Amino acid sequence: MDITVQELKERLDKGETFNFLDVREDYEYEEENLGAKLIPLGELPDRIEELEAWKDQEVIVHCRSGARSARAKAFMEGQGFTNVRNVLGGIMAYGQL
Repeated sequence: MDITVQELKERLDKGETFNFLDVREDYEYEEENLGAKLIPLGELPDRIEELEAWKDQEVIVHCRSGARSARAKAFMEGQGFTNVRNVLGGIMAYGQL
């Protein structure tokens, strides 16, 4: 089940701790980020072992618009991750709140 930007903002505002992944490029992350761990989508297959501890936990993944994070979610589910949630609309939608 995916997550809305409103739900994400509520959780961030509460200071909730959760597994949070940003799959944008370095330059995008430098311009604006929400504090997530950065692994660009193109590097995810080679760096998936960095997320091994998250396999059976909720993982919220975001990008600019939701497209790359949807691909990351599908890839991660194929690698055995059981609870990956895509941020619908990405950081662009988040910025409109």
